[in-house]
Amino acid sequence: MSATASATASATPSRIWTRVDYEKDGKQNGWLQLPHSVTRSAYGNIAIPISVIRNGSGPTAFLMAGNHGDEYEGQIALCRLVRELDPGEISGRIIALPAANLPAAMAGTRVSPIDQGNLNRAFPGDPDGSPTFAIAHYIDTILYPMADIHHDLHAGGSSLQYLPFASMRQGKDADLNRRALAALKAFGAPIGLVWAYSPDPRLSSVAAVNRGLVGLGGEFGGGGSVSSTGIRIIGRGLRNLLAHAGILDTAEAAGDFAGPSRLMEVKSRDYYVYAPEPGLFEPAVELGDNVRRGDLCGEVHFVDNPARPPERCHFDGDGMVICKRHYGRVERGDCVVHLATDYAG
Repeated sequence: MSATASATASATPSRIWTRVDYEKDGKQNGWLQLPHSVTRSAYGNIAIPISVIRNGSGPTAFLMAGNHGDEYEGQIALCRLVRELDPGEISGRIIALPAANLPAAMAGTRVSPIDQGNLNRAFPGDPDGSPTFAIAHYIDTILYPMADIHHDLHAGGSSLQYLPFASMRQGKDADLNRRALAALKAFGAPIGLVWAYSPDPRLSSVAAVNRGLVGLGGEFGGGGSVSSTGIRIIGRGLRNLLAHAGILDTAEAAGDFAGPSRLMEVKSRDYYVYAPEPGLFEPAVELGDNVRRGDLCGEVHFVDNPARPPERCHFDGDGMVICKRHYGRVERGDCVVHLATDYAG
């Protein structure tokens, strides 16, 4: 989408509607209704669950999961938080969207089965686009402007495994970066990761930074399973974050999960290793390993031609293995490992 088209889309009102009143005190559990006319339902809507907990004036935290449907820890943790929190416990407002791309969440897939849309590659969205782009547009133009602080909860999904971490994404505003780093430390995950390198401008976290939000993210599991550790990290971290924002009493903060966060960063494309050929990938490293530039990352094997020697891939820099591919089969260009290094500030 061109810059002109993007600006036009951002100025166009969303087609999504809701009976939830964002200004009403109390706890509301409702739906965002995205008009979606299909053969089985001429005047149908995709009903995306949303919860609003409000108590008087104060900051707004917008908490989101299910950006990718096969990343489960955030979805579970947000549902639990919505059930547990009472409006009387807070000052301000919490907006929770636990299954942001609902069609993907219900299918347990990274992308929507309706339009094959990847919500985390759809921002700033399009109100007249397919469902995924319409959802991104509502988040970007309606929910982000309401919020002071944002957390988009992710995991590695079906194809990747991660060491659990919370994260922030650096932008051009030094003061916003400073406040985001303070929020990241307050969250209290074992690892706090700074994305100094942004591979794609269509990410939710980039859109949040562009809206001036203190925006956090994170990867809390992977491999298409549910990590109970990841859920516990999120549960503690969100209470810490809400206390840091002044929404929850500081006495309700849960504290660090396992001591102060180890601050790390991803600084460039050289932190990533990609499969050089299609085949079966045999990793030479495990999560948490420390590697040096030139070390062997793994080998791609060719079971359709056993006599062919495997194709090796190597690291382009030093660092710790924070992510590796879960699936054995790869295509050329699949990310198989990426690194992180200690944060230099």
